[in-house]
Amino acid sequence: MKELEYPFDPEYVIKRKKTLKKQFIADENTKYIDKKVAILGGETTENIKLTLELFLLNYGIRPEFYESEYNQYYEDGMFPNSDLEMFKPDIIYICTCVRNIIEWPTVIDSKDDVEVKRSAILAKFTGLWNTLSEKYHCPIIQNNFEYPFFRLMGNKDASDYHGRVNYVTSLNMEFYDYAQTNDNFYICDVNYISASYGLEKWADPYYWHMYKYAVAVPAIPYLSFNVANIIKSIYGKNKKAFNLDLDNTLWGGIIGDDGADNIEIGQETSLAQTYSEFQEYIKLHKQIGVLLTVNSKNEETNAVSGFERPDSILKMNDFISFKANWNPKSINIMETAQELALLPESFVFIDDNPAERAIVEEQVKGVAVPQIGEVEHYIQTIDKSGFFEVTMLSTDDLKRNEMYQENAKRSHLQASFTNYEDYLKSLGMKGEIQSFVPMYMSRIAQLTNKSNQFNLTTKRYSQNDIEEVAEDPNHITLYGRLLDKFGDNGVVSIVIGRIDGENHDELHMELWLMSCRVLKRDMEFAMMDELVRKARDAGIRKLVGYYYPTAKNAMVKDFYALQGFTKKSEDEDGNTVWEFVINDNYERKQHVIAINEQE
Repeated sequence: MKELEYPFDPEYVIKRKKTLKKQFIADENTKYIDKKVAILGGETTENIKLTLELFLLNYGIRPEFYESEYNQYYEDGMFPNSDLEMFKPDIIYICTCVRNIIEWPTVIDSKDDVEVKRSAILAKFTGLWNTLSEKYHCPIIQNNFEYPFFRLMGNKDASDYHGRVNYVTSLNMEFYDYAQTNDNFYICDVNYISASYGLEKWADPYYWHMYKYAVAVPAIPYLSFNVANIIKSIYGKNKKAFNLDLDNTLWGGIIGDDGADNIEIGQETSLAQTYSEFQEYIKLHKQIGVLLTVNSKNEETNAVSGFERPDSILKMNDFISFKANWNPKSINIMETAQELALLPESFVFIDDNPAERAIVEEQVKGVAVPQIGEVEHYIQTIDKSGFFEVTMLSTDDLKRNEMYQENAKRSHLQASFTNYEDYLKSLGMKGEIQSFVPMYMSRIAQLTNKSNQFNLTTKRYSQNDIEEVAEDPNHITLYGRLLDKFGDNGVVSIVIGRIDGENHDELHMELWLMSCRVLKRDMEFAMMDELVRKARDAGIRKLVGYYYPTAKNAMVKDFYALQGFTKKSEDEDGNTVWEFVINDNYERKQHVIAINEQE
């Protein structure tokens, strides 16, 4: 919904929140994931909850809320609470603010006195976080503190340990240290958001004294939007790639008319500097695993020449896909998605031309098309949109561009073979398939929340969930990592099965997924082979598989049939149940991957 995309009109969102919600409810085509969100507030949170609901619905997440009473965040979380325990939250959001700091330094306090006060506040919060984590095993989102709305000592408030600004800064640093060392704990950076909005307007005392809103009502949508971005990132709904126009987007001017020597890029003019700064901003996204692709109406030779300039920040090897032609851009982006085994909705389309933006937005459902405005506002608009909100940064994320480049080499090699099995053998593939281990827990959790196309049940797991499953003797787990002569694909497949049945000889498949970047490499068959071996060793005689259809996972509708399962039932919604009887005559299904260095 365009009304909820940045830059949105906060007053419109506040005034029309009921109408906007009705529009979501009336849309029967959207498939939502349902999540329970507990808001533990140190302030009035009603409007925060209502606007957060809108932004989550816009991301395809349908929330159910638990909301604490005013300023009962600590009591609700720290002490026995049957209502919250029965609610069983999937996410806990602790909405506190600088108003919740009771004890402040005074000018007569010694440094030790200030430290005692600071330590007491930190102990209160860390005790709360630890209790919630141990009890509910779910992600926790915590506001940091905005700056106080007055400075008793003026500028010295920041540098002197007696100052409130200094005090807030040190508390925030302690919050950040906790986040660094505790998985599933996330900071909502209210300090930054309030500064960006304008602290005086954000912390308008009127709203606190009248309604106990620490955030001015007009600013609430910005807070809720940022919380929603964290939640959608946790559940794998981030975008994955830029799809970039060139002329007047990555550089100034029309390269086909002006020539590469005359486009605006580099340091010679203020306009050229602006485009260079934008290129640098785009390139930085590679560090967090965002893929860069080009989609330009141009002759390819002209387009390439722009990146051959020595002052171009972006180079040709920065792009995973490069389409410079005269085809409709909507077609180009669909083809790029297919080539990279991504969904079109994974892309953020950046183009200065409003007409091109409108066409892509109309023709390619789900793609993000920000209204970027003038070049000096490109960075601000994209950055504040939260497309690539980072909540987890795995080794695979850091290597994603490298992995896709390696895939391009594999595709090039494939073209030289007429026999597909010969091609697979030429890759020299090695598979590591084992029970879950601590070093891969974060990646495994990440995969469960990102993989949609090759995911038979689409069940989502937090890292805590994964760790519990791994330790449960009634579960069998497998991760699959795939390497070949071109590089390491990382952890690409996950299987979780629950032991059940009267004789504990059935394994019910709660999750089976695989990254599409290794599709048709026989990894799914290798996982089946190892699953059967491990199940047999555990005394399992029957595998029971489940397929729950979604709008995205039709490609695995017949997966179990290909593995030799027999379909046992199918309901009116297309949900199917499959069985595979393990016997001594099982024959391995794959012969091209060396598993666990044994073959």
